[in-house]
Amino acid sequence: MSLLTRAGIAGLVAAAAALCADSLPAVPGEVTFSRDISRILQHSCQNCHQPESVAPMSLMTYQEVRPWAKSIKARTLLRDKPGTMPPWYLERNIGIQHFKNDTSLSNMDLAKIVKWVDSGAPEGNPADMPPPIETGQNKHWTAGEPDLIVKTDWVTVKAGAPDWWGELPNAPTGLTEDRWVKSVEIREENDVAGDGGRKTVGSRYVFHHMIWTASVPGAAPSAEDFGEGSSGIWPIHEVGRNADIFPDNAGKLLKAGSVLNLFSTHLHSNGQDTKSRLLYGFRFFPKGYEPELRYGVRALGNGVDIDIDGGEKNQRLDAYQVLDQNTKITVYEPHMHAPGVRMCLEAIWGFNVQTLNCVGYDHNWVRAYDYDDDYAPLLPKGTILHIIGYFDSTAANKNVPDPRNWSGSGNRSITNMFIDLGQQLTLSDEKFEEEMAKRRAKMHYRPNEVVIGCPLCNGDPIVPKQKALPASTGTGSNGGQ
Repeated sequence: MSLLTRAGIAGLVAAAAALCADSLPAVPGEVTFSRDISRILQHSCQNCHQPESVAPMSLMTYQEVRPWAKSIKARTLLRDKPGTMPPWYLERNIGIQHFKNDTSLSNMDLAKIVKWVDSGAPEGNPADMPPPIETGQNKHWTAGEPDLIVKTDWVTVKAGAPDWWGELPNAPTGLTEDRWVKSVEIREENDVAGDGGRKTVGSRYVFHHMIWTASVPGAAPSAEDFGEGSSGIWPIHEVGRNADIFPDNAGKLLKAGSVLNLFSTHLHSNGQDTKSRLLYGFRFFPKGYEPELRYGVRALGNGVDIDIDGGEKNQRLDAYQVLDQNTKITVYEPHMHAPGVRMCLEAIWGFNVQTLNCVGYDHNWVRAYDYDDDYAPLLPKGTILHIIGYFDSTAANKNVPDPRNWSGSGNRSITNMFIDLGQQLTLSDEKFEEEMAKRRAKMHYRPNEVVIGCPLCNGDPIVPKQKALPASTGTGSNGGQ
């Protein structure tokens, strides 16, 4: 997805700057590219914005960055709204704020960018530059260099082709022994030049999503393949999606002789003839590793009564799941389609309703939010998970091809989905108490402290037991009964 055209920059900069001006801290002294901005770009931008990478321009040097200074200010000040850069949409004023591989900008980062741009974007002393990051097409694995790369067959999608979904040929892994997977990262490799042919969803890509499994041909499915107590469903690929890094005590099993079953592929045109394939990068735990915890089934979404009118914003959908096992949520992953702009996740336990997170949504860059281990929600059985989705089908949402159209549930980009595709672990009562005890000891929670995402972490039941009433000694308004 490209940065905004210069024609639209001025108005967006003014609006975004006005919204953020009161919340940004003061920055003492001069801000320069060499000393300040280059380090921000290295942390949050250059993994994509480098030569021959997925971003439409390189932002490695001052000469490359300077022409985009105002655009960088405009896009970063969008914060959690669609179109922001870097594409991390977590709302900072509510819920859990601790995630793995968080590439977002702090308030001080934003304040430095604003001051740098407003002061003329000075370069400063080149001697202040940090050492450059490593670049190169095969170095863009954000989760680390894979131990195994599996490639799908090439596909070609014509410029005017309609959406297509179906199966692609299986992709052999070539594994000769079982291995537990620490991370999997899937990225699209294609021959797109420049910024793609369209300004709506996935302008640089033709793979909208890929739902896949791993199995050994001819072998009967086992408990490790699917369902409660298994390695769980493999994370799906979505346009712009980040890597999945699994907890140290809960890897996923990739078996010897297995193939990747590419059974639900959704392709859509990006406006130009494109040859493309997916690369699956797996990193493994050391040999001999065994997981302590197993994955549960996530069933949190609404595909029945999706009803999105054309030309309206703030349209809302809801979906619920009752947890029948003690659960640790490791990943929150909103999945909507073009009109989707925001999703919140709530946990309801007893009379307690906690908003775990709210995030903006931009279907050009689907994000999976991996909780830090010490902050991942720990929820007792009986908790109700609730997702709330917000949709904007007006012309203000640039992802919507035609804001006049009604849309319902469906597989195409112009229809809609409403799902939390995150990952969760099931815990026995013993493991649940053990996980909470570890967290209490490390985080030093006080009695009666409200812990977002862990309603029992304060050590007391959330619904206190009522004391027995004294025996009746007379006749009251209820007749002594």
